[in-house]
Amino acid sequence: MAQESPKNSAAEIPVTSNGQLEDSHEHGFNRDLKRSLPVGLGLSETKITSHDFDSTKEGVVEAGPFPGGRAQQKSGPVVLADEVKNPAMEKLELVRKWSLNTYKCTRQIISEKLGRGSRTVDLELEAQIDILRDNKKKYENILKLAQTLSTQLFQMVHTQRQLGDAFADLSLKSLELHEEFGYNADTQKLLAKNGETLLGAINFFIASVNTLVNKTIEDTLLTVKQYESARIEYDAYRTDLEELNLGPRDANTLPKIEQSQQLFQVHKEKYDKMRNDVSIKLKFLEENKVKVLHNQLVLFHNAIAAYFAGNQKQLEQTLNQFHIKLKTPGADAPSWLEEQ
Repeated sequence: MAQESPKNSAAEIPVTSNGQLEDSHEHGFNRDLKRSLPVGLGLSETKITSHDFDSTKEGVVEAGPFPGGRAQQKSGPVVLADEVKNPAMEKLELVRKWSLNTYKCTRQIISEKLGRGSRTVDLELEAQIDILRDNKKKYENILKLAQTLSTQLFQMVHTQRQLGDAFADLSLKSLELHEEFGYNADTQKLLAKNGETLLGAINFFIASVNTLVNKTIEDTLLTVKQYESARIEYDAYRTDLEELNLGPRDANTLPKIEQSQQLFQVHKEKYDKMRNDVSIKLKFLEENKVKVLHNQLVLFHNAIAAYFAGNQKQLEQTLNQFHIKLKTPGADAPSWLEEQ
């Protein structure tokens, strides 16, 4: 006769009439379950306690030692703290706000270009900005022409020096024309020297105007761009608030109107701050521009006038007045014309 297969003890747990498990089978059930658990899971000290079916602790798994073991520990549901923030969600929220802001600003720009939207205009400030941009273009043209003059003057000075060296060489090799070649050699060398002095003044003028145009004015125009962006944002949120105020006021629209009012106030404060910053920078820029250009224009005029008048002493005094040091080779011996 074939041996009867053992039955699952869990299926034979008797239940009393009031719905409770019989105590005589509780330890047997725990023992069978303990044998069925894998050893590698580290659950050798785990036991399951049964309770009344109407108990609030039904099905609770208690981890802890049996009598004589270590202190009992209870496991429970894992609850994430509210303070834990997800960086991915924060980035997603920032992207959402940026996209919404970009959409509003783009809509405002298109609306203004189509002549449908209104824009906030500070007439006095806008006029000053237009003058600054126009002056920047004119200063850039002066800078370009001065650089061209410097390049041409450098080539002329280089040619004069080479010509002076050629005359000096022929003066030594042509005894019958020694004196004539000598005069021309000294003249060309003197012109080259004065040209180098004038070149130093022109290059100093170029460096100062370049700093004014490409650093000082450019920094102010950067602030102007930030001001214009703040103005577009301000008008975009102002338009949204105006549209909401024209619509119905109910339980659904009132929170939107309140939120729109808060965003409008934030961008209004930003716009006012940027407008004040631009006004201050324009004022300081004008003072600095007048001071710099006054000195540089005086330098340029005096150097050019002294050079073409042949007044070498006045030319050198002009450079000393503006503390300009020339980067020239070692001092040459005085020429025949300089000794006269």
